[in-house]
Amino acid sequence: MKSARELSFETLLKIEKDNSYSNLSIAGVLKDNNLEDADKAFFTALVYGVVERKITLDYNIGLYLKQPIKKLKTEALIILRIGAYQLLFMDKIPSHAAINESVNLAKKKVNFASGLINAVLRKIDQNGLQIPEDNLEVKYSCPQELIDLFIDAYGKEKAIGILEHANGPQKMYARDKEKGLVELTELKINNNQHIQDKASQLCCEAIGAQPGETIFDMCAAPGGKSFTIAEIMQNKGRIVAFDLYPQRVELIAQGAKRLGIDIIDARVGDASQFDENLGLADRVLCDVPCAGLGDIGRKPEIRYKSIKDIEKLPPLQYNILVNSARYLKVYGTLVYSTCSLNPKENEEVVKRFLDAHDDFELVEQRTIFPQEEDCDGFFYSVMKKNETRH
Repeated sequence: MKSARELSFETLLKIEKDNSYSNLSIAGVLKDNNLEDADKAFFTALVYGVVERKITLDYNIGLYLKQPIKKLKTEALIILRIGAYQLLFMDKIPSHAAINESVNLAKKKVNFASGLINAVLRKIDQNGLQIPEDNLEVKYSCPQELIDLFIDAYGKEKAIGILEHANGPQKMYARDKEKGLVELTELKINNNQHIQDKASQLCCEAIGAQPGETIFDMCAAPGGKSFTIAEIMQNKGRIVAFDLYPQRVELIAQGAKRLGIDIIDARVGDASQFDENLGLADRVLCDVPCAGLGDIGRKPEIRYKSIKDIEKLPPLQYNILVNSARYLKVYGTLVYSTCSLNPKENEEVVKRFLDAHDDFELVEQRTIFPQEEDCDGFFYSVMKKNETRH
């Protein structure tokens, strides 16, 4: 049976080579391997921690290499990161265990590099965590271009708050049918609950849905917001929850069934294409695909996304918003939301929409900062449709 360290090595190698999501990779390994609870926790902490602190770890490893870090074989670098993370960020792991187990792992995976790995980890253990003065990139393990985006958008103080929260422990929240928002201290969900971050629940409340109304949730999977809206509506009315992919629509249907919600009609639909057969809704939620920059604490690999790739999103987001607005009754409510902290995806998309649609007015707009609410970063904008002006 493979150890937690060996499984973390294999998982980190897969994430590095395939650009796969850490949470999905971790879930797959935990499902396929019968680990003890302590090993599950150790494996999960190692994978998330190494991804999260990659820039900081590489800086510290690079201090003791004779060649540039890019010339290291990927397998050797990952073992160094695993060892360095234990030495620098895991207080309860004895140094000798972190070093010896890393060397043993190297002998199995990249034997030629085991001496180098031993020497570098001993230096790291001896000298401790090194961070160059005023270097936010190394301090918070976040690419400079993303730090610049946050500083330009929100100022340095708020930007540092976002980064500090992202590298701290992340609270887990659920929605409970009877109690509303609850914080989860352990992952035990009952049939009255579904996992949903606090920020998403605040957005659902801002929609203002009433029992008996018709709601369209345009990009609904895996269904958390639809479930919360249904509970706010006391399971009276109708919610049409769309997603592009049948298997994700099935997730919504299964979740609604487990929670005892019967007003959700989960169906395949493309939020960017208008379907005149759908009729009109009292309220439309448009929670668009986004860069996820509010989720970097929970999904650490998002911080390494290229800003150029992120810049492709606003035109798609705008098209989905324009299309979604067509389903709204006069005097209805339109909510645009993202889990991104990026004005280009948020305020600028809404401004472009309002400039082009004079029958809509802004009612409320809010950016939820993770350090202020101890949750994911989030943005929502509530708009009301009026009669068309001529």
